Parts: sequence; C-alpha cells; structure tokens
Amino acid sequence: MALHSLENDPEYLNLQTEMVRMQNWTIENNKRLLIIFEGRDSAGKGGAIMRFIRFINPRFYRVIALDKPTEIEKGQWFFQRYIAHLPKPGNIVFFDRSWYNRAVVEPVMGFCTQDQYNLFLKQVVQLEKMLIEDGCQIIKFWFSIDIEEQKRRLEERKTNPLIHWKLSTVDMQAQYKWDDYTRYKEAMFKSTSTAHCPWVVIKGNNKDRARKEAIRYVLENVPYEKKGLTQERLSPDTSILQVLYPEP
Repeated sequence: MALHSLENDPEYLNLQTEMVRMQNWTIENNKRLLIIFEGRDSAGKGGAIMRFIRFINPRFYRVIALDKPTEIEKGQWFFQRYIAHLPKPGNIVFFDRSWYNRAVVEPVMGFCTQDQYNLFLKQVVQLEKMLIEDGCQIIKFWFSIDIEEQKRRLEERKTNPLIHWKLSTVDMQAQYKWDDYTRYKEAMFKSTSTAHCPWVVIKGNNKDRARKEAIRYVLENVPYEKKGLTQERLSPDTSILQVLYPEP
C-alpha cells in the first residue's frame, strides 16, 4: 500500500494518532527510545520506518542508515560509530540496520573475522544491558520473508528505476547465501535475544500487515499517556509477530 493510500486507511490513521501521542509523551518526559530494524535483504525495513514516521514530529526523531565504515572507523571500537547516534532525551532513533550487521551480514559476506564476530556477540548483550539500565528503551525488530518473496522483490529492484538504488552487491548474494544467512540469524537470536532486550520477529511477506503489527508492538510497550483513546487494537497479532524470549 502506497503512503498516500495509507492516509485513507482508518486503521493506519488511528495507529498514527497513537504514535503522535506516544512521541509527545517521549518528548515531555525526556525519554529515549531506540528502535532497531533488521532482517534479510528486501524484507521491508526501510518501508516500515517510513510508515512509523509519517506523521510524527521530525524535530524529535532521526533515521540512521550508516554506510560501510571508513578506514578510521575500522580502527575504532566497533560500536563507537553507532553510539554517536543514540537518542538524546526526548528523542526516538530508528536504526535502518544497526550494529547487528556484525552478527549476520558481515560474517556471511566475509567482512569480519571469527574473533571479531565472537567479541561482538559477547559485547552487544553487555552494551544493551547498560543502555537499558541507563534509561534508554530498546526495541529490536527482525523482518522475515520467505525465499520466493525475496526473489520477487530483488527482481523488482532490478527493473524498477524508482527502487533500483536499493540494489547492492550484498543484495545480489542474498539468494545464493540464503542458508548461511539463516544459520547466522538463528545464532544471533540464541545469543542476543535476552529477557531485557528480546528480538521481535515479524512475518513480512505482507508488508502492510507486518508494518502495522510492528507499530502496535511499539505502542503496546511504551507507557505513554492517553494510550488507546482511538479504540484501535494495540495488542499485536501473534500470527504475524513473535517475541523471542530466551528459554528459562
């Protein structure tokens, strides 16, 4: 569904009204909210972020989509360039891909060493725990699609001039390395989905449903004032969205 047609969707508009109220509460109470969007190539991460931010105040949110690290950044602590973009009080930050590049994309593509990968898995849990203890709320989304849907979307990127810019050399390897991505994704879930910061997996074959359920999850998990006055459902559909709490 295109952005303009969403403005004729009462369900989406109700969720956006709730988003505006949630953001106002975040601003007024100096809260910090970090929402991480991860997933396979073409899973709909960027489009989901566009749906989140459609009506909220642009002065109090940022969308961060970092390019590959510079030579200087390669010599720094891995997390350093991401920490520079963490939300300040009263702000929401949306990470369109994040430090979790090192958990899946980098090892699959050979962009990091095994030691760097192992160190990341150890440090990321500690980092997120420290940020949460300091008052920063973190929500981690993984958008999931099946192999045939990914193939269809990647083919569309090749032929549609409006989205051709989205196609990268990494994208071109996505189908060939599908099983490798799966293996590293599952290892990431096992190592980094914690009680204080679980992964939230969203079935993304249907983009509109996936994005609405993601919005619902955020709204349900932020204790803002005037929640639910639109009478819109804020509890996510568990057939679309699953929270991966660690096994006891």
